[in-house]
Amino acid sequence: MMNQTKTYEELSAELEELRLQVQEANETLHAIKTGQIDAIFVENEKGRQLYTLKTADQTYRVFIEKMKEGAVTLNSNELILYSNSQFATMIGEPLSKVIGIPFRRFIPDIYKNEFDKLVKKGWGSDSKGELSLQNKTGQLIPFLLSFTSLELDDGMALSIILTDLSAQKNVEKELQLKNVQLEAIKQKISGMNEQLEETVEERTKDLLISREHFKFLADNIPVIVWTTGQDGSIDYFNKRWYEFTGLSPEQSMGLGSQAALYDADLEPTLNAWTQAIEKGAHFDFEYRIRRADGKYRWFLGKGHPLKDEEGKLVAWFGTSTDIEDQKKEMEKKDEFMSVASHELKTPLTSLKGYIQLMQQHRDLPDNIEKYISKANDSVNKLQHLINDLLDVSKIEAGKLKFDMHKLNLVDILNACIENSSYIYASLKIKKEIGKTLPVFGNGERLEQVIMNLVSNAVKYSPDKNEIIIRTTVENDRVTVSVIDFGIGLTETDQKRIFERFYRVENSNFFTSGLGMGLYISAQIIKEHHGKMQVQSQLNKGSSISFSLPLAGG
Repeated sequence: MMNQTKTYEELSAELEELRLQVQEANETLHAIKTGQIDAIFVENEKGRQLYTLKTADQTYRVFIEKMKEGAVTLNSNELILYSNSQFATMIGEPLSKVIGIPFRRFIPDIYKNEFDKLVKKGWGSDSKGELSLQNKTGQLIPFLLSFTSLELDDGMALSIILTDLSAQKNVEKELQLKNVQLEAIKQKISGMNEQLEETVEERTKDLLISREHFKFLADNIPVIVWTTGQDGSIDYFNKRWYEFTGLSPEQSMGLGSQAALYDADLEPTLNAWTQAIEKGAHFDFEYRIRRADGKYRWFLGKGHPLKDEEGKLVAWFGTSTDIEDQKKEMEKKDEFMSVASHELKTPLTSLKGYIQLMQQHRDLPDNIEKYISKANDSVNKLQHLINDLLDVSKIEAGKLKFDMHKLNLVDILNACIENSSYIYASLKIKKEIGKTLPVFGNGERLEQVIMNLVSNAVKYSPDKNEIIIRTTVENDRVTVSVIDFGIGLTETDQKRIFERFYRVENSNFFTSGLGMGLYISAQIIKEHHGKMQVQSQLNKGSSISFSLPLAGG
């Protein structure tokens, strides 16, 4: 039998047919793998037969492929029958190298015994367990393995769902680290608390000691010591208060101490105390307190506001000092001044008359006229001092009264400026005054105040020869200011300059006088329903002023 030789065209046709068959087979295999078909028909010697793919449910396969977890199916020999793409990616191998190999290849030796236990348990029932698998680079990846047994056409199989626990483990490590850090911080805080408790205990002991020291000192000084809360309500008295008043602590706390004040002093004292609380300023006031035997004695009360770091008022600390004896001595001194000034006034008037008679004689030697003139100046100064003493006596006796009339303050100012220009020949007076300033007052007393202010400005400006007299009007009140450019006043001087007998002390400057001029002036202005003020800077000068209500109509 001769071999039949095929032509090139026949061979080419057969080759093309084989290529198409191979392409069809590949497409069929791909469709099977991806779950695109559930069954296929196969032509064989028995004819056309249907083969159903029971485990190739398309929806299931698509779901498995889209999962973030890995999924594999093992046969009884632990060979991988199926794997989704995610597992291959987790392991770092292509899918073609994963299917058909033993799953055990990815299990490190140290975990194989644990894997055997999980597999054995998984064949019997659904189970879970944590295990680390080794990827292509040798890195260990922690997984949660969920086992489920399946029944396939060829027998039983084991399905494993693998969840990557790397992120969870990292979080756990971070939490563990944070817990360690937190424990360290906790230990540190515990140590700090212990140290703080020790410090508080020591400070408490110190405070107790300080409190006992305070109580000891407060109870053994001859003045009444008191403290109040923020609202001014008494919360502490020292032993001196209870000994003097005979009141009990229950009767004294809060507002109870007011019962010991003299009736006539109660309202003005409370007004002064209320103003101090509202302004957070120092309290300084005189009042009478009833002694245990019913007699009243004068006290000088002083209160100091205690403030926190933010300047908020938190409490008051104060003292009440018995000044009854000083009051009586002052009364005696006032009585003496009143008597002495009246007694001196009579011979002084006679002396001044004799000097005036001598001045009327002509043809006196020049040196005698000079002595008489100096004697007359001295008599005028003495008369001025005696008049001041008489005024002080009247003020203390409440007898400084005078007639009040409507007048033009500008006329008084002009008269004072003219008189000052004669008395202080080298003095330059700058006028800054209005044209008409109607007030109710006593012309002589207001002139006395203005001349006192001018005299004071000249006295404390030894190197300057200029002052300013200025008037300003605001809110139906007129203010008269005498401004100098002299030595100025300290803050202490400014607070006390209107006190009786107070004189400014300066190591580089001395001036004569009894310190009564501004005190008298302040009392005169007070009787005019006015007020005196001072503004000053050291070595730059002072402005002393008084304000009066304007007269309407």
